[in-house]
Order: sequence, then structure tokens, then C-alpha cells
Amino acid sequence: MIYPELLLIFFKIGLFSFGGGYGMIPIIEREIVIRGWLTGQEFVNIISISEMTPGPIAINTATFIGYRLGGIPGAALATIGVVLPSFILILGIYIFLSKYQQRQIIKDAIYGIRPVVLALIIQAVIFVAVNTYFKEGTGIRDLLNISSGSHFLETIDPVAIAITAVSLLVLFLTKIHPILVILAAGAIGIILHFVGVL
Repeated sequence: MIYPELLLIFFKIGLFSFGGGYGMIPIIEREIVIRGWLTGQEFVNIISISEMTPGPIAINTATFIGYRLGGIPGAALATIGVVLPSFILILGIYIFLSKYQQRQIIKDAIYGIRPVVLALIIQAVIFVAVNTYFKEGTGIRDLLNISSGSHFLETIDPVAIAITAVSLLVLFLTKIHPILVILAAGAIGIILHFVGVL
């Protein structure tokens, strides 16, 4: 039965993830994809949906994965699992920091954790980029082993790269709300599907 496993895995993810939702992405990916519960592409699709929907990305991702694997009970257990460690830790940290936050050793520990958080976020960006810009089944190891430029060009997805470039330009150069950009990109994807490009 998958329910206890979902609860325990997402509890572990919530317990050992630093850096917020984006820092959790590589850990969730490692736990879920390695078990064969989802493919890399399915995981990226869930991340995309989680990013578009209201709420924290880590909770949304846990809920979607739990629902995909175990229906409504799976969604509830995965969500509880990922939230419970944060709830417990924040209470404990608040009590501890309210007494000891001015001590230099605490400041130094937090200073040491920050670069790791950045590394986790960068790892999540690379994972999503590989699964977005390259054809399904292409992994980071495959990209590192590509010897010829022509083979590399066969694996990329120029449509995804174009949508990203246009979206970045629109977001940086205009005041259009990001939700409208997401909706427009989704509409482009639907149009390209019916035209037969995707």
C-alpha cells in the first residue's frame, strides 16, 4: 500500500529540505522519479502546474503527486507529510532563536547554510531546464556525453526555448502580469498542439 510510503517520503522531504519549495524540487525528484512513480517529464509537468496554481510550490507539488499516486487520500497524506516537519521545526526554531539568535555561532551556522540553499535552487533550475528544453528521455548525463554538435541540436526543443525567450522579454520589458504570460504560453502550447507542432 502506497499511503504510508507517501506520508513517510514527504515527511522526510519536508524534514531535510532547505531553501523553500524550489530547494525541495531536486529532493522530491530524486525520491519520486528514482522509485519509478513518475517519469522526469511527468515530474516537470507537475512542477509547472504547481507553479501556476495558488499556494507554495512544495505543497502544491506534494498534493499533485499524492493525488496522482493515491487519489484524495494520497494527496492528503503527501501534503501533511511535507508540511508537518516545517510546522514542528519552526516552533522549535522560534523558541531556540528567541533565546540565542544574537550568538555568533548561530549567525555562522546560518551563513554556512545559505550557499547550500542556493545550490539546491540551481540544481532545480538545471533539472527543469533539461526536461523543458531537451526531448523526453534526455538527461544531464546524456548532454555531457554528447560528442557532436549535430547530435546536440537533434535533442533540443526550439519551441520551448523560443517561448522562454519571448516570456522573459515580456516580463522584463513590460508591466504585464506574470499570470497573463503563463496563460498566453499555455494558449500557445494548445495552438501548437492542434497545428501539429507539438
